[in-house]
Amino acid sequence: MGNEDTGEAGRDLKDCGLEVVELDRYPAFAKRELHPRDHAMQTEGIRRLAHAFLENPDTILQTLVETAIDLCGAESAGISLKVVDKDGAVSYQWVATAGKYGRFLNAMLPPFPSACDVCIQRGSPQLFRVTEHFFNLMQIEADVVTDGLLLPWHVDDTDGTVWIMAHGRDEAFDLNDSRVMQALADFAAMGVRQQRQRKIVMEQARTAAAANMANELAHSINNPLQSLTNIVYLAAEGQSTAETRTLAREMSIELERLSALVKQLLAIPISEQKRTSVNSLSKKQRGAVGNTSNRW
Repeated sequence: MGNEDTGEAGRDLKDCGLEVVELDRYPAFAKRELHPRDHAMQTEGIRRLAHAFLENPDTILQTLVETAIDLCGAESAGISLKVVDKDGAVSYQWVATAGKYGRFLNAMLPPFPSACDVCIQRGSPQLFRVTEHFFNLMQIEADVVTDGLLLPWHVDDTDGTVWIMAHGRDEAFDLNDSRVMQALADFAAMGVRQQRQRKIVMEQARTAAAANMANELAHSINNPLQSLTNIVYLAAEGQSTAETRTLAREMSIELERLSALVKQLLAIPISEQKRTSVNSLSKKQRGAVGNTSNRW
């Protein structure tokens, strides 16, 4: 992409078939004027995203990458999510993909060599290219990236990137596309937060429903349980055969345990059950609520 200084990390990446350059350190990009801004198309794209937020929240991220292709004339687009496992190992999951790279949905890529990792570390938009050498190292068959834009996003404790690619044009994107992608990066952060909060709300609703069910079940069991306990007591102490009395006494032990469990459930007010479930989830919810670092 020129003679710009990419630093030690950039040179290491280039040896792996990746070239990742900060946009503000690549003056030639600012001179690109490839296509004028289409206000009507951008308005329609925002309308589609808003509709997804309101009506189909599960499709927000997929709608976003499809919109990126339409607005920027890209051939592939996607959203990467930084994943850290319990041992601290980092990987990048492609949680939404469209275009030629659509078949790589949910692909997991290592932190090196990774344009996404560099983008998040630098915290700024990047211009990138990917050669055949990279795919050979990864043992993947895919179209080379001749021009690409990569932007970071952050929400709460989660990082990721949103990207667009061209697979044949050396200069496919310009400043207008960069501005559009900045807005879409903000949307990506909002989309991830929305999906996370929706999951918490649904989990909270399921927990409250389970508390109601447990209370109703305890009430429905209690009366017949008492009747059964009385019958077994009479069998154990009455004029039954020795074998029947022995069996009845054994049953009495199990029934006493079940009866004690039902009494414990009935002793907990339903409001307390709900409050306990809500409190247990409120900590999770507070962890999922915060301000995005992206402008909106």
